Amino acid sequence: MSRARSIVTKVVSWGLLVSVVLAAVALIVVPKATGAKPLTVLSGSMTGTYDIGDVVVVRPVDPGTLQVGDVITFQAVSDDPRLTTHRIIELAYGSEGTQFVTKGDANGAIDLEPVQPDQVMGEVWYSVPVVGYASVWMASSWLGTVVQLVAVGLLLYGSSFIVAGLLERRRRTEVPA
Repeated sequence: MSRARSIVTKVVSWGLLVSVVLAAVALIVVPKATGAKPLTVLSGSMTGTYDIGDVVVVRPVDPGTLQVGDVITFQAVSDDPRLTTHRIIELAYGSEGTQFVTKGDANGAIDLEPVQPDQVMGEVWYSVPVVGYASVWMASSWLGTVVQLVAVGLLLYGSSFIVAGLLERRRRTEVPA
């Protein structure tokens, strides 16, 4: 029974490790390398496509290339840090050029104002389900501080082993034979 438990433990451990590495690549490495931004979905306006707690990765886009059906992230009010992610349902042409009529997939009505090209922050490239819950939860509670302190502690602990190993190696090479 002990051998079976050991195998299960190893499989679960490797599975968790692979999941964490893949999440880190999808949420940190790829966005940094491409200029994209991971954003957590905080409202249910896109439920069915992107649920609360999902992370959407938004990459910069030329607004002139956007089409009906694309999902964009924009500032509903210019210079307001709050962002909205909705689907383009219509292109409107007016005196100010092309505007985007948007609507959340779960909303019954279109957004009140068309989105101007300079309000577009980017297009949703891909999403990672559920991961945002952890970041929102940790950011809004004392637990986030505890996790950060534990992470720093673990890094220092690991670093101490590396330094001790290097010092031991140096000591061995300095001792005459």
